[in-house]
This record gives sequence, structure tokens and C-alpha cells, in this order.
Amino acid sequence: MSINAFNPQGNTVTFTANIAAPTAVQAVSSGPQTDAYRIINSGTVTVFLGVGANATAANTNAVVISGNAASVPLLPGTDEILIFAPGSYFTGITSAGTAVVYVTPGEGL
Repeated sequence: MSINAFNPQGNTVTFTANIAAPTAVQAVSSGPQTDAYRIINSGTVTVFLGVGANATAANTNAVVISGNAASVPLLPGTDEILIFAPGSYFTGITSAGTAVVYVTPGEGL
């Protein structure tokens, strides 16, 4: 991972998080060993992000947190840069409502 400003290294993928997680999408990088992802929750509700090495794992990890869970909460209107394995799959679930989420592979912070 680079300490430089975030540099996109592939196409942005999108999904609409809902009370039932949609089929996961894969964010494929065009750069070598890219493991940083810019993730934007453009909605007005919290999204619980599920990430995995395949679509099944990502969907399994997308759960509304009520105790201990593998999902990552994305607050409404936030833009995060997070580190996951190259070629990861992404989906999300909400406790109510919907939110469009954008995921861009790249490198940097």
C-alpha cells in the first residue's frame, strides 16, 4: 500500500444495499497487487459492508451488526479507503431503506 493520495486502478463497481443484501460484485484492479478500495456510501442509511474472496463469502459477511459480526459499517454519506485482498467481492445490507454504494480499486490513502 502506498502513502500517496488514492489512485484509481480499475473500474468502479456499484450495488444498492437493501434489507436483503444483493448479489456481491467484484472490484477488479488493473494494477499489480492493488489492495486499497475507495468505498462511498451515497445513501442516507448505514450500510453493513460484506467483503469476501468470492460472492458467497461476501454475502455471508453482510449482516446487520447486533453483537459480533464480520461486516464493516459504512455511515451515511461517507467516503472510506479500506484495505482488502486484491479482487475482493463486495455487497451490503441495511437495517432499513436503501443506499447506493460505489467501490473503486486502487492504491494509496
